[in-house]
Parts: sequence; C-alpha cells; structure tokens
Amino acid sequence: MVKMINETNVEEFILEGFPAVQHLGKILFVVLLLLYLVSITGNTVIVTTMWMDHSLQIPMYLFLSGFSFLECCFTTSVIPKLLAIFLSGMQTISFAACLTQTFVFIALGVSGFFLVAVMSIDRYMAICNPLHYPSIMTMRVCFLLILFCYTMGIIVTTSLVVKVTQLSFCGPNIIKHFLCDLGPLTQLSCSDTSFVESLAFFLALFIILSSLAVTIICYINIAITIMRLPSAKERQKAFSTCSSHLIVLFLMYGSCIFIYIKPNQSNRLDTNREAALMNTVVTPVLNPFIYTLRNKQFKLALRGAIYKMKLLR
Repeated sequence: MVKMINETNVEEFILEGFPAVQHLGKILFVVLLLLYLVSITGNTVIVTTMWMDHSLQIPMYLFLSGFSFLECCFTTSVIPKLLAIFLSGMQTISFAACLTQTFVFIALGVSGFFLVAVMSIDRYMAICNPLHYPSIMTMRVCFLLILFCYTMGIIVTTSLVVKVTQLSFCGPNIIKHFLCDLGPLTQLSCSDTSFVESLAFFLALFIILSSLAVTIICYINIAITIMRLPSAKERQKAFSTCSSHLIVLFLMYGSCIFIYIKPNQSNRLDTNREAALMNTVVTPVLNPFIYTLRNKQFKLALRGAIYKMKLLR
C-alpha cells in the first residue's frame, strides 16, 4: 500500500458531495449532525442497556447489540467527513485516508450482511426449534458467530482493497460521491480496472444474494411455523418479534442491491449518492427505533437502566 502511494501521481482526491445543494451547506450540516447524534445515541443506548440488564443477555439482544455497535462504526466512517464538507467545504481527502475509508466502509457493510443473516437464523431457531434453541444458541456460540461476521468482512474487503492499491491514479481526482466507495474510486484509475470491477461485482452478488437467500428461507419457515400456532396471541407475539427485523432488512437490502448489483458502476454513479445516503444516514437512524419501540422487554430494561443510573448519582 505504501509502495502504491509513492508510485501514484494523485496525492489527494476531491469528494464532490452534493453540488446541487452545496449552497445549503450550513442547514444540511445542522440536519445531518442531528441525525448522526440520534443514530449514535440510539445505537449506544441499545448496547449499554443490553450489558446493564441481565434479562437482555440472551442471543437475540446480543446479536442486536453487535449490530448496533457495527452501525455506530459504519456511520462514523462516513458522516464526520460529510459534515466537514457541508460546514467548511473541505472536500479534499488524502489518498491514504480515502483507501482507509473505503476499507472500513466496505468491511463494516459486508459484516452487516453476514450479521443480519445470522440474526435471521437465530429467529428461525428460536421459533421453529424452541426445544433445541437454548442448547444450540449459547452465549459462546453467539460471540463466535459475531466474531465470524466481523472477520469475514475484513477478509473479503482486504482482497478488494489490495487490488485497488495496485492500480495507478494519474488523471482526474474528483470523486463523484460524498465518500470513497469502491465504484467511484476505481473509475478514476488510469489502469485497466476490469478485473477489480468484476471481482467487486461478483463478491457483492455472492454476499448480498446469499445472505438474502438465507434470510428468505429462514422467514418462510418462520411464517409456516407461526401459521400453525393454535393461539392468535402466540401468532401475534411471534410476528411482532420478527417484524422489526424484516423492516431493517428491507431498507438495507433495497439500497445495497440498487448500488452494488450492477456490472458497470459508471452507469449510475449520480443516483448511487442518494441510495448511499439512505444506507449511511437514514437507516442507522431508524434502526434503534424500529428495534426498540415495539419491544416491551427492551423498554422495561431501559427504564431499569435509567433508574440504576439515577441511583448511582
């Protein structure tokens, strides 16, 4: 990576951001900052409450806290730079910082897809195999599954970013995006990028569609099991447990399929910005509310955590 930085003629890139609304920079800065703080606060509350309340230290909430931690890191890898663009117009980013952002952004995104697939399997096991669930989904197994998801994200992304560091960047340095994503970055290379683009496309295709397939299979089986429950109250409770997860999946898969499941990234770079904004800003803000507002157990645990903090004062 150091060798590549020394060889390239481009030492920094310019993030184009949103030129059509750049004159509203100060207003957009305030709005984006509020959304960022809501996202970080909401996801931090989920993680903190889970670890403070022993009743939430079960597989479902352990996976949720792992996902919330990932969301905090995911938004932090992108939003602070976008805030700087809106506030001061500071659109430049060094070559090394751009590659670092690319790596962190994609690694966390890939880990997120593996993690939502694992969360779907967890719901399948809890609803369809309740007798074997406690012996299979132990806390140790859950920790290992979360570690596996993070590790796979790092491994997959490393293979991509290493290939990008072998490209030459000697021409235009304006990235038509508000972040250093793989597609817009490779479009600026003077080298032949066909292999990198093909590798990125097939990896995205495999990761997104395989995790989606696992999720669909799990929820088809869940739906069948729920419909067989004799009590309407039991059916409602089971559907309520899964509905929040399904909403998050719809938002996450919808934006990512639009961005990454296409062979030629240059075709829709402009529209990718809006989809990426949904994925990096809107979805992380909504997730804490989607997962917790309809969850009575979490709301009780949150009240208990707030009460404990008041006592400590």
